Amino acid sequence: MNYLLCIDDTDEKGGPGTGHLLQAIRGEIEEKTWGQCSAISRHQLFVDDAIPYTSHNSSLCCEVRLSHPSVQDIIAFCGAYLEEKSAPGSDPGLCVVPVIPDAGLPRLIDFGQRAKRTVLTKEEAYRLAGQLEIHLSEHGGTGQGVVGALAGAGLRLSGNDGRFRGWYHLGREGERRRVEALTAYPFIDVVQSEKGNRLSPETMIRFGGDELKLVLQNGRQVLLVTEDSTGWRTLTKQEVKKY
Repeated sequence: MNYLLCIDDTDEKGGPGTGHLLQAIRGEIEEKTWGQCSAISRHQLFVDDAIPYTSHNSSLCCEVRLSHPSVQDIIAFCGAYLEEKSAPGSDPGLCVVPVIPDAGLPRLIDFGQRAKRTVLTKEEAYRLAGQLEIHLSEHGGTGQGVVGALAGAGLRLSGNDGRFRGWYHLGREGERRRVEALTAYPFIDVVQSEKGNRLSPETMIRFGGDELKLVLQNGRQVLLVTEDSTGWRTLTKQEVKKY
C-alpha cells in the first residue's frame, strides 16, 4: 500500500526548514527497511497576516510504499519524531493519506487548492479528515500545522502543484544537452515546455543556470523549459519560483 506523508510548521526562523525534517524522516523509514520513499515536494500555501508561518508558508510531502510495518507504526514513529525534532515554538502537523482511487480524494484536493488562496481553520481540517477517515494529528504548540499538512497532501494528490526539494547540478549555465540525455536520469520523467508540450528526444536544451529544479505536473517529475531567441532553455531560479 502507498501512503502520502505530509508535514507542516515544524521549523523556526534561522533554523533548518520543514524539508530537512521530512528528509530525515524519509531516511529513517528507508534505513529501517520499512518502505521506499519518493522525492519530496514543496507546496506553497496562502500567505496572509492572519496565518502564522515561519518563512514561506509551505508544506512538504512524499509518498511511501510500505513493506512490512503497519501504517499505524509509521504514524506513531512520525508523530514521535516531530515531537522530538521540531523546533521550539513551532506548531507541527502530520497527515497520512492512503493513495486509493475514488476514496473521496477530490474533496481533499479541493481543500488543498483552497488553502492556496484563503485562510482555513483547524476545525475545517479536522472535520474533513474525519469525514474521509484520513489521519491528521498535531504534535506541539497550537497544532496549526494540521491545516497545511492536510492541504499539502491534497495538493500532492492533485499531481499538478509544487516543486521538488533539492537542486540538480547537471552542467554549467549555457551548456546544452539533448532531451533524451536528460530523461535518462532516473529523477527526470519528462522535459516539457511551460505550456505543457513535450519535447522530442533529439531537441537540444540549454541550461539557464547551474542548478535545475523539477516541478510536479501530471503526477510526474518534470523539467520545464522555455523558448527564447537561442532555442529551448531550462528555467532560471527566479522563473521556477512561481511553481
